[in-house]
Amino acid sequence: MKSTASTKAGLLAGVLGFGLLASMPAFAAKTELTLGAAAVDVGTLDPHYASSTSDRILSAWIFGGLVRFAPGSTDPATIEADLAESWQASDDRMVWTFKLRPGVKWQHGYGDVTAEDVVFSLDKARDPKRSAFASDYAAFQKVEAVDSGTVRITLSTRVPSLLGLLTNYAGGFIISKKAFEERGEGFRRAPVGFGPFALDAITPGQAVTFKANDSYFRGKPKLTKITYRFLNNNAARDLAFVAGEVDAATGLADQRWLQRTLANPGVVVDSFDPAELTTLSINVTKPPFDNIKVRQALAHAIDAGKIAQYRGPRFTRAGKSAIPSNNLGFDENAGVLPPDPAKAKKLLAEAGFPNGLTVTMLASQLPSLESTSQIIQGQVAEAGITLNLQPVEHATWHQMIRKDLSPLVMYGAARFPIADNYLTQFYHSNSAIGQPGQVVNFSHCSVADKQIEAARGETDPKKQIALWQEAQKLIIGNVCVIPITETGQVWARREKLNWGFDLKGSMSLGPLVTEQTHFVD
Repeated sequence: MKSTASTKAGLLAGVLGFGLLASMPAFAAKTELTLGAAAVDVGTLDPHYASSTSDRILSAWIFGGLVRFAPGSTDPATIEADLAESWQASDDRMVWTFKLRPGVKWQHGYGDVTAEDVVFSLDKARDPKRSAFASDYAAFQKVEAVDSGTVRITLSTRVPSLLGLLTNYAGGFIISKKAFEERGEGFRRAPVGFGPFALDAITPGQAVTFKANDSYFRGKPKLTKITYRFLNNNAARDLAFVAGEVDAATGLADQRWLQRTLANPGVVVDSFDPAELTTLSINVTKPPFDNIKVRQALAHAIDAGKIAQYRGPRFTRAGKSAIPSNNLGFDENAGVLPPDPAKAKKLLAEAGFPNGLTVTMLASQLPSLESTSQIIQGQVAEAGITLNLQPVEHATWHQMIRKDLSPLVMYGAARFPIADNYLTQFYHSNSAIGQPGQVVNFSHCSVADKQIEAARGETDPKKQIALWQEAQKLIIGNVCVIPITETGQVWARREKLNWGFDLKGSMSLGPLVTEQTHFVD
């Protein structure tokens, strides 16, 4: 295109003169981005309450944290400076001091970001009356401004990753104290951050628009405007993308969708972390699964690799451990038992079930979980296990599994990518269903309590990771859970849209649009 335009311009210059050529505008790449989202509306853009996917995605464009995940990554090893330009910890890692980057500006003319804003934000994030993520900050004893450019955090107990709590995610986002106090409840629809894009307007049920924050400290964004359209209907969203009405859109973790989408010229499909790990939890306290040989038989009867292949290897992979693979501390050699129907039959016979076994499982009617349950039902039948599926509406299913009404629970989830989060919520005895602090330990697993607790207070990173990996081996070895698949986030985009980084992960569950995001001409 450039060479053709140059040729035409040269001819015009020769006929009409250089003056006319000099006045002609150069061909430029577009600067307005339109996205199609699988959502019906925006909920809240107060980042300390933003829990839906859309709210998380949009908050990540508006706000920043003291530190951030490198764009395109969910790997905690990539955490880097954001508002804080440097930090140091005491020898016992109980006191952390952060030096703020000078001259960072709030959007909408709210002036410089100061230590007072940081203290206000973190105090709000850890207040259950003002934040949905307060429990994450239970170890914060005190947050104080040493001076206008220095913040000190004092802990009451050590945490697995202090920096992880201060990233551009959930309670780690920093907000303008002045703007929040002025706008009150209205802040959730009129937020003020220091990120690359500022909220422009919300049209309920239709779209949210953003304008570039030209004062962004990393540089003026290459895009001038973003429109985030609500297109919750899959077919309508796909049609809008194919028609060119949107430049990128939420996709589906579905093989047929992938084939249809890639059949269009100039289209790229991004699949990225955090991947949702789907597992089959086994209640180790209830017969017949209180017998480890029965649990081992079930594990050998399931072929997670074939399930991943059916789902689509572009965005689905077989689970390798009791936690997702993008977690710090993940062990890919946790000891997952290989598919072996003959071995499964032998173990069942040794456990007293020579003629096979019949089990009933509550099955969510959520399409992805329902179809996976049906695949597993067919697989385990080859090993002599009859799995009777009892279909239940998804919201009701959630209530029922939290009452221990099913010996097997298929559950998909992603958590903050530090092993402690997943291990604590799914496998520590305090999180078992029926306990005062129950979370999602459907298996009633308790074999790794010692390692999980020890890792939480370990200050040596290598020893901490070793403890997390030991915990995974114990959980898998005891067959508390059978890893099934990991399924990534999926978006389609025009190939001329460049995110500005290699999109391998995004904690906001959608593309992070930064000052580097642009279109190529």
